[in-house]
Amino acid sequence: MRRIAVVTSGGDAPGMNACIRAVVRKALYHGLEVVGVRRGFHGLVAGDFAEMKSRTVGDILQRGGTILKSARSEEFRSEEGRAKALLQLRTYEIDGVIGIGGDGTHAGLSLLSKMGMTTVGIPATIDNDIGSTDSAIGFDTACNTVIDAINKIRDTATSHERTYVVEVMGRNSGHIALAAGLAGGAESILIPEVEFDIQQVCERITAGARQGKSHSIVVVAEGAEGAPNKGGLPGGCAYRIGQQIAELTGFETRIIVLGHIQRGGAPSVRDRILATTLGAKAVDVLLSGSGSGVVGVLGNEIRVMSFAEALSMKRMINMDYYELANTLSNL
Repeated sequence: MRRIAVVTSGGDAPGMNACIRAVVRKALYHGLEVVGVRRGFHGLVAGDFAEMKSRTVGDILQRGGTILKSARSEEFRSEEGRAKALLQLRTYEIDGVIGIGGDGTHAGLSLLSKMGMTTVGIPATIDNDIGSTDSAIGFDTACNTVIDAINKIRDTATSHERTYVVEVMGRNSGHIALAAGLAGGAESILIPEVEFDIQQVCERITAGARQGKSHSIVVVAEGAEGAPNKGGLPGGCAYRIGQQIAELTGFETRIIVLGHIQRGGAPSVRDRILATTLGAKAVDVLLSGSGSGVVGVLGNEIRVMSFAEALSMKRMINMDYYELANTLSNL
């Protein structure tokens, strides 16, 4: 192992830059050369590479996003595209690739591995829907961003005695909604993994009002179902759910869609440490000569597993958290 490449792919996540920094500096410490791949797998196919030095990654630990940028690549999905990517890597005499991203990134790295390139995946996604790690890089920061928003919304909700429906990211995964809803004291948490009855949601809101609650917060993952799109309302499910709550309860209701604000911002301490340790471990895996794989944290221990094992693992919703949130919001 003499020269390695580092690439970020998929949606950006706070902590990606901290991970890039750890990869580059750990590799340089061991005498490796490091090449940064710009714009994800698109950059792999196009050969959009740049030499990275210690100063290249200076002062990026606290920055959100990714200095290497990210982009989708339809060309990489084809065998011809992957062959181009492998040729670019061979031309630049790259011996190993570290990829930072979600399941899609890991799947792409797995395909490159089968073509003969040693690759290591590092889990980074605010959705936290990767089964090979207890927490993916970016999840903690995204949850803190949502909590900060809920805290501010609650001030206005209390002042005006309103119901607020707060939509968070999670088209197929409710991890952000569940964690932020539990930590933020939401009256209801609606997620894709659990069916819900809008009537029961409204009954909980009205029951709270009878007990003296002056407002309600409903946290909704963008992929939550259960409310038909009445009247062709725009946007995600929060608009439909908010309209139904207003109609069924008669309470003044507002909808807040946090959107991509959840992706940005300085990474939390937890995400910085996670990104740094996993980035350094990924370099160790390449240096060990043990082959390709995915690094992650399970049970507070850094683990290395094959791509096949990692991609077969699914992160399930913590139903104990879900039931606890329901119990506490009923009082």
